Amino acid sequence: MKLTDLEIIVTAPPAPGWGGRYWILVKLTTDTGIIGWGECYAASIGPQAMEAVIRDVFSRHMEGENPANIELMFRRAYSSGFTQRPDLTVMGAFSGLEIACWDILGKDRDAPVHALLGGMVNERIRAYTYLYPSTIHPLPDFWIDPDMAAESAVACVEAGYTAVKFDPAGPYTIRAGHQPSMEDISRSAAFCEAIRTAVGDKADLLFGTHGQFSTSGAIRLAQAIAPSMPLWFEEPIPPDNFAALRDVANHSAVPIATGERLTTKAEFAQALAHGAQILQPALGRAGGLWEAKKIATLAEAYNAQVAPHLYAGPIEWAANIQLAASLPNCLMAETIETPFHFALVKHCLTVVDGYIPVPTAPGLGIEVDEELARAHPYDGDGLHLQMSEAPISYHRANIFEGGAPVKT
Repeated sequence: MKLTDLEIIVTAPPAPGWGGRYWILVKLTTDTGIIGWGECYAASIGPQAMEAVIRDVFSRHMEGENPANIELMFRRAYSSGFTQRPDLTVMGAFSGLEIACWDILGKDRDAPVHALLGGMVNERIRAYTYLYPSTIHPLPDFWIDPDMAAESAVACVEAGYTAVKFDPAGPYTIRAGHQPSMEDISRSAAFCEAIRTAVGDKADLLFGTHGQFSTSGAIRLAQAIAPSMPLWFEEPIPPDNFAALRDVANHSAVPIATGERLTTKAEFAQALAHGAQILQPALGRAGGLWEAKKIATLAEAYNAQVAPHLYAGPIEWAANIQLAASLPNCLMAETIETPFHFALVKHCLTVVDGYIPVPTAPGLGIEVDEELARAHPYDGDGLHLQMSEAPISYHRANIFEGGAPVKT
């Protein structure tokens, strides 16, 4: 069996766009006619440029190869061009293609992917959700209102969720790590207190940021939110400074989580060595399923846990669930419930009382609605996620609008 054909579909989820402006889906076909699906999460270049990278990675390192030779193809891509070091864009391209290879292997062997990764440890995966506004919540007020966030949290708990994520401390920014404003600190503490009061011990609080703070600023923020006992403080400082991560971890009573912007075991090993206690690999960027399994094994050696990240489409979600099923140190998995997510995989993924039943069908356990994916092409010029260029404000609220891109 050999890999022969590649197709790429760039799909734009309908408004409000939870999951990003677009999802890069890859479809691989073998000479035996088996089709595998994957999803690339790299977002540092536009989708047309990324398509070219994906095609180049496939033609150089994977075309004509047996899809079972995952390690060989990874080493080719990882070493390409005299590198042998993490390259976000190349590994993002490879990650989606690698996921598709596992989908092919499962279908060829009539087994779910988790059975090929060591077997099932978890029959269902604890899910967590971001706090999104309901139809009664005005925007943008929702994003900076602790009481509205608490209302949303109660609704999530009533739906069965046992963990909710929110990030009221301002947007991601191109600037270096900064001190949060006192308003940002007070609002963050108020969010934690309001949500904790509303849900009691029925749910864990997951406090999100996007690497925007200086070391001391992150420590101050950690101290402010600690009384509400969040389960984690996500990505408190820029992802390229592991020494500073250690300083934050040493001074934070809240466990440090990170990983959305990291790729390969090389970077995740550094995060673990510098105090990260919860790893959040995005499988469409981290190196794919086999590399993520290695990352999880490293975490196990550090007595750390894994919570696969999702701000993408349902194919990456499906890969996350297959991985999580095989991990003894799986904490939970991020979930995005939209009609488009479910429809794109023909409702093969579900959330039941706050847990995701692990699909047992061959491969990733999903059926992709290719017609639906092609019916929603992306025609914008923005990136999947775009960082703010505006300076931090110290006299007004710094609003992060939940990652929902403005449709243009």
